[in-house]
Amino acid sequence: MRLRLDVAYDGAAFSGWARQPGLRTVQGALEAALATVFTRWGDAPQLTVAGRTDAGVHASGQVAHLDLTAEQWAALVAKRGSPAASLDGLVRRLNGLAGPEGDVVVARASVAPAGFDARFSPLWRRYAYRVADLDAPRDPRRRGHTLWHPARLDAAAMERGALTLLGLHDFAAFCKPREGATTIRTLQEFRWDREPDGVLVASLQADAFCHSMVRAMVGATIAVGEGRFGPERLEELRVAGERTSAFKVAPAKGLTLTEVGYPADDELAARAVQTRAKRSADDGSDSVGG
Repeated sequence: MRLRLDVAYDGAAFSGWARQPGLRTVQGALEAALATVFTRWGDAPQLTVAGRTDAGVHASGQVAHLDLTAEQWAALVAKRGSPAASLDGLVRRLNGLAGPEGDVVVARASVAPAGFDARFSPLWRRYAYRVADLDAPRDPRRRGHTLWHPARLDAAAMERGALTLLGLHDFAAFCKPREGATTIRTLQEFRWDREPDGVLVASLQADAFCHSMVRAMVGATIAVGEGRFGPERLEELRVAGERTSAFKVAPAKGLTLTEVGYPADDELAARAVQTRAKRSADDGSDSVGG
């Protein structure tokens, strides 16, 4: 039985998503909770995630899946008497064990449709990045989720620069190298909007993001907003295909994984097969936001 978990977390409390010895991570906290829940029924379930986020990166719409044995599923249902009540009970137990202070929250657990794979089935991932420049208020309640920038930024120029990066490209200039991993991605959306309170918010969507890609592109457009170089320079950097010191990678705290998009249920299995084949051909790795 495969279950889907919809998860949110405050990245400041964790050393990223992926389990690491001696460090508190989102995966580690949730899998430890699962081990406690199923301690009497075989090996603890492990999680597969849509996008492994870096240390300090937040999530409001993360997705993961886990597989239960027939014995584990039967034990879970036996406690509550119905699948729906059992899943609600599982959510409460995981939240109490993994995030008693609320820094990680399982919003929902559901039986996954046939063919669902949290990692390989997505059509896209979406991130948001918040920046408060001199035209925005400094809200101390959001300081852990917003970059405070000490200068005024030209949002229109940032938008023009962002648009030059859209499409299917090699984003090596904006990705931290990982051995054997492809840097070819399709950037479907990248825009900057100023919210009513003045905070600038970047919205980015792609089929997948390579390591540090989102924060690098945000940092590059911030450099455009500062007037350090023109919007057209971003396309030049992308075409050059090499990491550069022309801009700073934006800090993790302003970044949030907001949503993961999946196809219709009857297309999930085909999408997963397609993605696996593509990753294998490209020697690619998991998508990583940061």
